[in-house]
Amino acid sequence: RNSAPRGGIDMNLPNKLTVLRMAMVPFFVGALLWQELPHNCLIALLLFLAASYTDHLDGKIARSRNLITNFGKFMDPLADKILVISALVCFVSLGLINPWWVLIIIAREFLVTSLRLVAADEGVVIAANKWGKVKTVSQIIAIAFILAMQYAQELIAAGTLSAFSVGGIPSETVFLWTGEGLMAVTVFFTVLSGGIYLKQNWKVIGNSK
Repeated sequence: RNSAPRGGIDMNLPNKLTVLRMAMVPFFVGALLWQELPHNCLIALLLFLAASYTDHLDGKIARSRNLITNFGKFMDPLADKILVISALVCFVSLGLINPWWVLIIIAREFLVTSLRLVAADEGVVIAANKWGKVKTVSQIIAIAFILAMQYAQELIAAGTLSAFSVGGIPSETVFLWTGEGLMAVTVFFTVLSGGIYLKQNWKVIGNSK
């Protein structure tokens, strides 16, 4: 069902889950940055995974029950962007990742969002394609692993876990390098998906009124 009630938005279950995902972002950010909170990284990880799962759940329900709406097509990728970029900005603030990764990701999102705005003006809705989904999944995996590794390092610092090294390299450095590697992979898919969106919808930019 693609129509909304006249004069309003069809707030069906998938759309409510999307809005819930956006509402969880402040709590996730607060938990991650509130370092005095016991097990803050674990709490942030659980909130992030729960929010990310709603992305899978709302899409599955929308397709199985034929509840796909233009609101969902617009808000679902936007909610993903807000969640992911919030996490990455926090990581930069905490010194966990290179800020260049985040700048590239944000630039790609501006590009695709601008493309969607131009398309909307032409009466065209650009929905997420499979490469956009691959990008989102790679970002979720990278963020989840970085949160898990940060929590493990906090447990090591507290003496709850035994300290270790790999080839003489301390765990903290190993975690940081692993995080950078994961970010390099997700940035690759981010740039690739952005290029594909641009190529597939270049005619929208070329149109003139």
